[in-house]
Amino acid sequence: MFGHKFYHSTLRKYVIIFGTLFNEIVIYRTDNQGNRLQDIKVPLAYGPRDKTIARLEQDPDLDREVAVTLPRMSFEMIGMSYATERKLNTVRRNVAVHDSNNKANYKTMYNPVPYDLSFELNVFTRYAEDSTKILEQIMPFFTPEFTVTATLLSEMNWTVDIPVVLEAVSIQDTYEADFQQRRALIHTLTFTVKGYLYGPVSKTGIIKKANTNFYVDTTRSVANSHPSNTVISGISTSANVLHHRTIITPGLLANGSPTTNASLTVDASSIQANDNYGFITNFEEFFSGDANTSSG
Repeated sequence: MFGHKFYHSTLRKYVIIFGTLFNEIVIYRTDNQGNRLQDIKVPLAYGPRDKTIARLEQDPDLDREVAVTLPRMSFEMIGMSYATERKLNTVRRNVAVHDSNNKANYKTMYNPVPYDLSFELNVFTRYAEDSTKILEQIMPFFTPEFTVTATLLSEMNWTVDIPVVLEAVSIQDTYEADFQQRRALIHTLTFTVKGYLYGPVSKTGIIKKANTNFYVDTTRSVANSHPSNTVISGISTSANVLHHRTIITPGLLANGSPTTNASLTVDASSIQANDNYGFITNFEEFFSGDANTSSG
């Protein structure tokens, strides 16, 4: 789009991150004396809740040896919305080293765009106690948010914090028939993942010198005050005349401190984009015919 072809797999990574949070939930069964009999890892799959319910309804026979086992969980991303309150400066560019062996080459990217991603986690159980065992392993960690740290954009060497907010919990009991009907308690947990979507990454070098030339229009007579307080008048030629030039370069001391003194700075080739450098401004005046250089 707009001349750019790129894909960072960001949405896919958000789905994986969310699913990973709930991928290691284990419940256990006990006998009447409280002895631990069995550990059950709760399976997790990506898919809509209605699909899992349909599988349960199509397999109602409790006597079958092979059936859809409970407990189990499913999750899916159900929507996205632009997060106005988290909007960043859209013209700010971020810089990262492109080649560690040649730090003159950098990757740049504009600030990402904030989006709230809505997820649903559905917990299916046959017994109410199984539901409580699962929920009590999830809900205490969300107060109401849990922050995940992940590297979403390896090209830019970015590690970001991703808040996952628990919004609501709802309960549904599908048991409405006789004793041969399989019962399914469904707890639906709604989450908001506060993420960002990233634009294209550009490769670029570093601008370490900026030249600005100022000309005098000599096609008409002028009367100006020269910086040296010399009044120039009566000029009438057919070309513009270079009046002065401003040259700006980065300034950095050997100890890493910024400087504006051209005689103290290290060579510009050794100054990197993420250094804490100052700005050295040189003026070259040409109006008198010779270049007179000064720094400021």
